[in-house]
Amino acid sequence: MILSRYERMIARRYLLPGRGEAFIFLVAGISLFAVMLGVAALVIVMSVMNGFRAELFDKIVGLNGHAVVQGYGGQLRDWRDIVREARETPGVTSATPLIEQPLMADFNGRTQAVILRGMRVEDIRSNPTIRDNVILGDLSRLSNGSNTIAIGSRLAEALGATVGTDVSLISFQGVATPMGTVPRIVSYRIGAIFEVGVFDYDKAFVILPMEDAQTLLLMGDSVGMVEIDTVDPDRVGEILQPLAAKIGSRGVLNDWRRLNAEIFEALAVDRLVTFTVLSILILVAVFNILSSLIMLVRAKTRDIAILRTMGATRYGLIRIFVTVGTTIGSLGILAGLILGFIFLFFRQQVLAFMGAVTGQQIWDPSMRYLTELPAKTDPWEVAGIVLMAFVFSFLATLYPAFKAASTDPVQVLRYE
Repeated sequence: MILSRYERMIARRYLLPGRGEAFIFLVAGISLFAVMLGVAALVIVMSVMNGFRAELFDKIVGLNGHAVVQGYGGQLRDWRDIVREARETPGVTSATPLIEQPLMADFNGRTQAVILRGMRVEDIRSNPTIRDNVILGDLSRLSNGSNTIAIGSRLAEALGATVGTDVSLISFQGVATPMGTVPRIVSYRIGAIFEVGVFDYDKAFVILPMEDAQTLLLMGDSVGMVEIDTVDPDRVGEILQPLAAKIGSRGVLNDWRRLNAEIFEALAVDRLVTFTVLSILILVAVFNILSSLIMLVRAKTRDIAILRTMGATRYGLIRIFVTVGTTIGSLGILAGLILGFIFLFFRQQVLAFMGAVTGQQIWDPSMRYLTELPAKTDPWEVAGIVLMAFVFSFLATLYPAFKAASTDPVQVLRYE
């Protein structure tokens, strides 16, 4: 929208407070502040939602793969054939045999429920989710027959154990005797402590070389599952369809969407509901712009009439008031973006400050699943928020602009 010189001058004049117009200016300022809060809230919440989904996906899929082939009865005896068939499937990038079994861990009388994960030594050291998150010790200490394990940081805290100490793993799949099944209790030395950032994993996971896990669980040469990664997790069903036909009755093929459907569906619903509610907040904010412009038009009725008698066109008046309203909205959008990005950058410090003020733990990893508040800003999503707020601001200016343009100078000035 191109304004003439006098239109820019008048629009600039209406944006600044005049004598007796402090209340109108206050309402306009409140409108700008409301738009700022609405835009900032949308940017912050949507970024956190995106970050939450991305972090969960990276951590869960990083440890569990895009899909798994699980054996009936918890065992796959022909896992080598399944690994070979999976690797030969177009679109599959890796196939990794795993053992996963719930056990108990004991250290100095402290007992915790754990999930034992048996992996080949080369797979342990090459898995980025584990390798890049070791905080104590070294994965090179783990080797077949070394009786060395890696455990999560939360589990280490719960047990009071650290690198170099011995932890006992208790398996109830022991040897049958006349007195019943005797649990197997084997001591292992902690070689590394990792923290992947997912509370449940850090609290429960114990990583053990494959052969040691097979010995502990009396599984012989079998494994529990085969983890599969593909070139595109969103097309995992399509990519693995030929493999599912080959596996037949040897096992069950499940992808990440089935295994974690509740979590990701809940996130999708929360994301939609949150976006709708916060969009209503922006809509309420632009109604403030509407009310401030209506009051401005009423306060400037005489000025508008004089402008009309001096040759101002109806379209020129429309441009003036649309410019005033959209300027307020645009300034609010800009301020909202700045506030939102500042909050996202200092989000952990903000949470710590709120916790210190309230005396409560604002972000509880045991309830929130992740150890830190994540954030991932989508530029296209931010552009959509900006466009939505700008369109709302523009629509809010139309009625007062047309109201000003319809002012009849004869009726206004007849008694002057």
